[in-house]
Amino acid sequence: MRVYLGSDHAGFELKMHLANHLARQGYELVDVGPRVFDPNDDYPAFCLHVGARVVADPGSLAVVIGGSGNGEQIAANKVAGVRAALAWNVETAQLAREHNDANVVAVGARQHTLDEATGIVEAFLSTRFSGNERHSRRIAQVAAYEKSGELPELP
Repeated sequence: MRVYLGSDHAGFELKMHLANHLARQGYELVDVGPRVFDPNDDYPAFCLHVGARVVADPGSLAVVIGGSGNGEQIAANKVAGVRAALAWNVETAQLAREHNDANVVAVGARQHTLDEATGIVEAFLSTRFSGNERHSRRIAQVAAYEKSGELPELP
């Protein structure tokens, strides 16, 4: 499976760790950047590029990393077709895939040890979407809004 990685300065060390770790696990890694540590870089460009690549590459997944993961998730979600979820433990990473068919996970490097963050990302990458009808229906509703910009009827 191809996995896209992107971060900012706060997530740089974790991104480099994950790139090495996941490559050893057999994943095909694409490091979108940054290539070098820059304490003044900004996350939006990296996260938007990660989002665009994962949407253009069906079956791939992605990881965006920052200090908290919040801004990275927000930026990635601006790309049509991205379903980015902020995961703060293994269970939320699994649920993001099982229930939301998330294609991007956001992780806060300053919120976890390397081992904890690695476990979160591994859980995300190894979990499949359940395919449950209610989850598919909800994902379709969000996708329809994303495409049309029209709000759905309230029940």
